[in-house]
Amino acid sequence: MRLAFAFLLFVSVSSSAATTVTLLHFSDYHSHALPFYSEDEEDQGGIARAIAYLKLQKRRGALVFNGGDMMNKGAPAWSDKYRCIEWPWLNGIVDAMAFGNHDADYGYEAFRQCRAALKYPILSANTEGFDKYRVFTVNGVRIGVFALAGSDFTRLVRLPELRFIDSAAAASEVVRRLREEERVDAVVLIGHEHTDDDFALAKSVRGIDVIFGTHSHLKQPLLQVPGTTTFFISPYQYLTYICRVELTFERGKITAARGSLVRMDRSIRPDRAIARRVARLQRDLERDPHYRDLFTPIGLAEIPVPLPELARLTVEVMRDAAKADVALSTISSFRQAIPAGPVNLEILRAALPYDNEIVVVTMTGEQLEKLLAFGESRKGTDAYPVVTAVPPLEKQKSYRVATTDYLARSAGYRDFFPTFESTGMRVRDEVRRRF
Repeated sequence: MRLAFAFLLFVSVSSSAATTVTLLHFSDYHSHALPFYSEDEEDQGGIARAIAYLKLQKRRGALVFNGGDMMNKGAPAWSDKYRCIEWPWLNGIVDAMAFGNHDADYGYEAFRQCRAALKYPILSANTEGFDKYRVFTVNGVRIGVFALAGSDFTRLVRLPELRFIDSAAAASEVVRRLREEERVDAVVLIGHEHTDDDFALAKSVRGIDVIFGTHSHLKQPLLQVPGTTTFFISPYQYLTYICRVELTFERGKITAARGSLVRMDRSIRPDRAIARRVARLQRDLERDPHYRDLFTPIGLAEIPVPLPELARLTVEVMRDAAKADVALSTISSFRQAIPAGPVNLEILRAALPYDNEIVVVTMTGEQLEKLLAFGESRKGTDAYPVVTAVPPLEKQKSYRVATTDYLARSAGYRDFFPTFESTGMRVRDEVRRRF
């Protein structure tokens, strides 16, 4: 059964003629072409199913937007073999795409070639060489759409051809132009920055009507950002859901906003041509000698391993492997549950897609308390830490703390890890030993 989380927010009521515009949005696909196990359900998502739904809605007049991160180097294997093969399949369906940090994972030249195959623009208001925005007219209503590279792109995208400027300043200028020069009826941000940055932007830049969440892989039904007139909705990840927002306009003003997360499950029949293409490509992938070993079973999961349990298991493995007292890792390191049955490296890489190293630092109980307090302040973001059980702390006692090299270098956390000991152990390799 398809699940949809729907909310209706009324801004005002009028008896005059109204026009409704439908906006669809997906993000953080990360080359998940095949259906997969998600939220305790088999056969979720899949590019063929999503295209079938989007095609139908496009014929009915919807605007369709892509929030970026269409690839992910290193996992899944589909991404490494086929890169951006699906991008042109969306020609004639997608109206605009945001530039995501993973879209340039294979270098600038590869990205340039991918971009050249598209009939829809890739937007990024604060990245040189990209269109800042586009304006779409539907039934006389003008919708201004823009995208942003998040504040972490300077760290995540290390390509000399791509330069980023301050996102808030860029957003302020784009919204001004859309409102004052383009005279749009609504302004929409389609990606690509973290949720806390989206909320901060909604509060600092007036005039953004809808923000589609991306980058944080958050599942969030439609809400109104507190203290603003901006609506926010986020579609989770991997085409598990597609955001659907219906804006009603009267005399050039939004009078109502309805939002839902439409689940891409078995109730949606896949596009047959795309499904056949995906099946053929997947067969070729699994037969390829370079990738074949990824699909060989390495163990067995007798019962499903949900994301919270996978996260708990992983940090415990890290603690034990490093002979530490405490271990922690960002929640963003855990991306997909493990279904019951044979486990292969491709399944494990989908669950733990980042090849993080385990690193260790020694700190006092007082320092560890401050680290844990900072981590708790990150609740609700993908920088929130998963932590092993913490022993009773003594302020002056030394504790061995294990984490990932990613967290140790992340904003906010790096102050707690000015130097750290490299163990040479990889998180995924140590978890593999448990299967």
